[in-house]
Amino acid sequence: MITPENIKQYQDQGYLVIPNLLSQTDIANLKKETAAIFRGHRGHIDGMVDVDDNEPDEDVLKKYVAIHFPHKISKVIHNSLFNRNIVEILTKIVSPNMKCMQSMLFVKSPGKAGQSWHQDEYYIPTRDRSLVGVWIAIDDASVENGCLWIIPGRPGYIMPRVKNSSPEYADVDTIDVSQYEKNKIPVEVKAGSVVFFNGYTLHCSLRNKTKDHFRTALVNHYMSAESMLPWDQDGHLPPTEDLRDIVLVAGHDPYAHKGTVDANKPYLRPEVLKIKTEL
Repeated sequence: MITPENIKQYQDQGYLVIPNLLSQTDIANLKKETAAIFRGHRGHIDGMVDVDDNEPDEDVLKKYVAIHFPHKISKVIHNSLFNRNIVEILTKIVSPNMKCMQSMLFVKSPGKAGQSWHQDEYYIPTRDRSLVGVWIAIDDASVENGCLWIIPGRPGYIMPRVKNSSPEYADVDTIDVSQYEKNKIPVEVKAGSVVFFNGYTLHCSLRNKTKDHFRTALVNHYMSAESMLPWDQDGHLPPTEDLRDIVLVAGHDPYAHKGTVDANKPYLRPEVLKIKTEL
C-alpha cells in the first residue's frame, strides 16, 4: 500500500495523497451516515434544528458547517478510525503505536467559507511533533468547491497568527503566507482518496464557489501513542499534561495504566471561528 517514496515524501514535504484508499462502499456508507448524524438520528447536539422527515438530505446539510467528535455518537465514524488501509499507512509514516484524539465531519455546502491558513499543532500540541491529519474525501474535492490547499514542507516552528481580512475564510485570524505564494498547491482529489498531513504543515481551504456541489470530508487526527497529549481542547477542558480522551488504533499504549476518559463532547462548528486568539 505504501512505498519508501511515499514515506520520504511525507517526511520531506509534510503530506501524502493516496487515491482510492477507501472503497466506494465505504464512501457510500459515510455519505449515508453523514445525513443521519445531521438529521439528529445519532443523538441531538446543541444547535441542531428540527427537520421534517421529507426534507431532502441536501437541504438539511446546508444548515451546518461541521460537527466535531462525531465518532462519539456514530459507530460508522468510530469504525473509520480503525480503517485498515489508513492505519497501515500511519504506522509506516509516524509510529507503530498510534492513537486518535479527534474526528471532524465537514459538510461544506455551496457558498460556505473555508478554513484559513493554519498548522494543526497550534491547536492540538503533541510532545514529539507527531500529529497527523487524515483527510478523507467523501465528495470529490476541487478548487471550485473548496478543496485543501497545502504549502509543501514541515516548518520547524508554529508560525504567528495574524488578523484575517479575506472573505474566503470563516476564521478571524490566519497565517501570513505571502512568502510562500509560489509554493501553494491545490489538493484536488476524488471521493475515496485520503490526504495525510503533518501537524506543522501549512494548509487551508477556500470558499465553496459552486451552486450545487458539496465538499464533504471526514478529518481524523492521530499521533504517536508514545507521546503525551497536553491538549485542553482550545480551553474547553482543564489544563492537562496528558489528555486521555483517546482511542488506540495500533500497537501499544505506554500510558495504558492511566486509563481513558470521556472528556470531549460532540459539538457543531460555528459559522465564524474565533479560537485561541484575541484578534
